[in-house]
Amino acid sequence: MQRAAPSRIAPMFKDLMTSRRFAPVFWCQFLSALNDNFIKTALVFLVLFHIGSENGGTLVTLAAATLVVPFFFLSGLGGELADKYDKARVVYRIKLLEIPIAALAAAGFLMSSSANADVAWWSVPVLFASLFGFGSMAAVFGPTKYGILPDHLEVRELSAANALVEGATFLAILGGTIAGGIAMTKDGTAPLMPAWLVALTMIGFAVLGVWSASLIKPTGEAVPHLKITKNPLTSTFRLLGELRADRRLWIAGLITGWFWLAGIVSLSLLPTLITDILGGTEAVVTAGLVVFTVGIALGSWMAAKASHHRPNMALVPIGALGMGLASLDAARVLWSMTPAAAGSVDVAGLLQTTPGVWLMVDLLVLSAAGGLFIVPSFASIQAWAPPDHRARVIAAVNILHAAFMSVSTLAVAALQNAGVSIPLLFVALGIGNLVTMGLVLRAWGREGARDLFRFIFRFFFSPRSEGP
Repeated sequence: MQRAAPSRIAPMFKDLMTSRRFAPVFWCQFLSALNDNFIKTALVFLVLFHIGSENGGTLVTLAAATLVVPFFFLSGLGGELADKYDKARVVYRIKLLEIPIAALAAAGFLMSSSANADVAWWSVPVLFASLFGFGSMAAVFGPTKYGILPDHLEVRELSAANALVEGATFLAILGGTIAGGIAMTKDGTAPLMPAWLVALTMIGFAVLGVWSASLIKPTGEAVPHLKITKNPLTSTFRLLGELRADRRLWIAGLITGWFWLAGIVSLSLLPTLITDILGGTEAVVTAGLVVFTVGIALGSWMAAKASHHRPNMALVPIGALGMGLASLDAARVLWSMTPAAAGSVDVAGLLQTTPGVWLMVDLLVLSAAGGLFIVPSFASIQAWAPPDHRARVIAAVNILHAAFMSVSTLAVAALQNAGVSIPLLFVALGIGNLVTMGLVLRAWGREGARDLFRFIFRFFFSPRSEGP
């Protein structure tokens, strides 16, 4: 019965979060995402509110690209390492690298607080370098992180596990965003969070990440005779070729790639639209990112609830439709607004305006629809991939994600630099989401469309049914 679904999904979440099969991987991922998003957010605030630059929007978009580009070059290596060696050991070795990378980022924050303007200016390239380091570590970690879940979990648990991982990722974005915003916000001339505390916190998170990695259950070596490819470009294109040979996995990879394109474009545009159009303060930027993160977590939870025994792919076109309509409506709202002076609108002021509230609702719908879109898509890839090739399949999918995100962020940066307005970029994003919905339905054929309409019918007219 439909009413029994919450009682089934809640115990599954509890079991996963208290089990060594999943909990250490969850916390490992959470702490990594928390650190790299902390750095990215602090860098955004540093550029927009402290150093200042006529190309501030472009630099903000490039910060997102810096975190993503390593996935294109290093995901293949990560997949090969995860299939050749014990995945738990691979994760532990990767996490050890986070400590020196966090130390570099800590040095960047200490430099940003310097009274010497030249020293403070150099904090930006140092933070960019540390951001690239976190991106590189995440690129190698990704195939292992997602490949290890099917080794320890049943197929029926994958949607719930992926919902928790995606929710944790975006909650880490939320935590990193809030902490990064606080770290770079000043009360008069004094920072709300001392630079030394910021540095110590980051290194502490890295150490906790190593500890959580040490608790992951061993998986054994899937393909111990596998030869590691020394040239990362060679492994990148070979893995893409292997993924392309499996039509079902290839389409699923393209579907999940679109989610990350839509997500990174939305997140990279959000701080600039809030400062340049809404005239928002640092607190408004943080509030917008909070809304986006809550929406992703909500959508992920709904996707897990609707996927009782297997990933519910009927949610994918529904999510694409929601993302498309929300993006187009956000563009409508932004076009109706007169740009306000930067820093003139706080959170209370934003919520007192109808366009401001409407824009936050659009943002919530966009992100919640994204959660519905990504959770069943990625869980299906994990379930369909051959066990002895799973990490390399996920690596190939991550390469697709990186290609989607890298090209889109660089294109958006170029368009922003050329003077293309933010509302017009949201129009393009909305149309892209609607086209994606059509392509997904076309790829599925009649059977997929029939499953979708069956799910919609049961949702609205059969409240006592189990659902698909």
